[in-house]
Parts: sequence; C-alpha cells; structure tokens
Amino acid sequence: MENLLFIANTVLPVFLIVFLGIFLRKIGLVNDNFVNLSSRIVFNVSLPVLVFLELSRLDIHATFELNQVIFVYVGTLISFIMSWLLSRPFIQDGRDRSVFIQGSFRGNYAVIGLALVANLFGEEHLGKASIVLAFILPLYNVLAVIALTVPMRHERSLNISDALWEVAKNPLIIAVLISLPFIYFKISIHPILSKTAGYLSALTLPMALIGIGGALNFEEVKRASKIAFSASVLKIIITPLLLTYFAYLFNYSGVDIGIMFILFACPTAIVSFVMAEAMGGNSKLAGNIILISTLGSILTISTGLYILKSGRLI
Repeated sequence: MENLLFIANTVLPVFLIVFLGIFLRKIGLVNDNFVNLSSRIVFNVSLPVLVFLELSRLDIHATFELNQVIFVYVGTLISFIMSWLLSRPFIQDGRDRSVFIQGSFRGNYAVIGLALVANLFGEEHLGKASIVLAFILPLYNVLAVIALTVPMRHERSLNISDALWEVAKNPLIIAVLISLPFIYFKISIHPILSKTAGYLSALTLPMALIGIGGALNFEEVKRASKIAFSASVLKIIITPLLLTYFAYLFNYSGVDIGIMFILFACPTAIVSFVMAEAMGGNSKLAGNIILISTLGSILTISTGLYILKSGRLI
C-alpha cells in the first residue's frame, strides 16, 4: 500500500495537469492557438532556460557518468533499429512506416520525463536528468530525420547537412552549449538573472503539460489504426521493459535506473507530429500515436515504477 501511494504521488500530479489541459480545451479556455503558442514558448524559451539553469549549477565531475550515457545511447539505438526492422514486413507505405519508426522510439522525456524525475527523486536530481537530456536530444533529432526520410527516399533524399543543421539550431542544444563554460569554469550567475531565469523555468512543466492535454483529441482514438496501437505498445511497454531489464542486469539502481526507465517509458514526443507534418509523413498517424501512448503511459509508467519500488531498485 505504501508503494502504491508513493507511485500515485509521483505519477498522478503530472498527468492530472495533462487532464486539466483536456478539461480546459473542453470548456473553451484552451484552443489550437494556445497550444501552438505555448508549445513555442516552452520549446524556444522556458525549457532551454530550465536546462541551462540545471546544467550550469552542476558539479559535472560528481554528476556525469559516461557509462550511463553510453547505455542510454545504445538503448535508444536498439529501440530505433527494433522499430525499423519490425515495420518493414508489415507497413508498405513509406509515409506510415516513417511515422511508426519515429513514434516507437522518440519519447517526451524533456517534459513528462523531467516532471516525473522531479516528483520521484526531488528537484535536486533534475541536474542529472538534464545531463541525460543534453546527450539524448542530438541523437533523437538525427534518428528522427533519418526515420522520416529513408523510408520515403523515392519522395525525398536524405541530406546530411540539413539534418545536422536541424540539430545545431535546436534551442535545447543551444542551451546545452551555452551552459558548458558555466559548468567548466564554475561561473556563477548574477542573482537578478538567476531569479529571472528561475521564474521562466518554473513556467516550463505546467505550461507544457497543459499544452499536451490541450492537443489531445479523444475522438481520434476511435479512428486510430493498428499501426498507431502497435507503435504505442512498442514505445511504452516493450522497449522500457526490455531496456530497463538490461539496466538491472548491468547493476543500475536508485536514481540511475529510475531516470533510465522514465526515459525509455515516456510516451511519444509531441514534436514528432510537427516533424511528420513538416517532412511529409502521415501526421494524422503521428497524432494518434502521441494520444494513445500518452494515455497508456499513465498505467505503464505507474506499473513500472511500482515494480522498481517494490524490488527496492529505486
């Protein structure tokens, strides 16, 4: 019972804000314009500020673990390759296959993941979670560009320079790069700037979670295809189960295995819809994957954390 209450206190506050966004959409206080604008503010301003603040405060020598970063990279590549191989025999349309692949491996760790880590381990561990975010973002972006171009190569050619430019201009990548001298030279931020940045970063998680809720459309579940359900099952059940088990075999525990489980178990990132729309993929399918994986992850993340907590791994 104690473990159930612990998991409820960790998971429910995050998803209750998502459901608040759904409710506000229902009564008309949130619309598509709000979702688009709030997403842009979060992605371009408040989330980069949050990442910069958390990273700039780190004692990198005490927090950075190369082995964990390598494990996360290998795990993400395994997830990417697995989704690619599974899609080939069953999905012939390149537009559908590209979205299936992206939806199966790219998680919403930047928003839902960081919120869960803060609830599970306390905000003092957001720095460590942000290091993982800093390393996983470039890989996510590169793999997403590959996923959305190669299956449709008869329609689009893969341009390496464009892919690298997309990664380089990502606001979160820029925030990571700006934070590097502050980490290395231990530069302190002036209190006025620090407090201002703190106000901005405090907007990130609630605004992003409300935006996620406002973007969800329950009517789409009725029309969702088997492809959308299959991608969601792969994203929120099979991948986290497999990779977290491997993390256990490699003797990870505590904060480390908790962060890695959350990373792998997060629902599909909303940005996957934006990229599918921009690069010619089946954006409707992308939206269905986001919706199904987000709703399903309430149960799967709760179950996974309960198992880890009961096994005294976190």
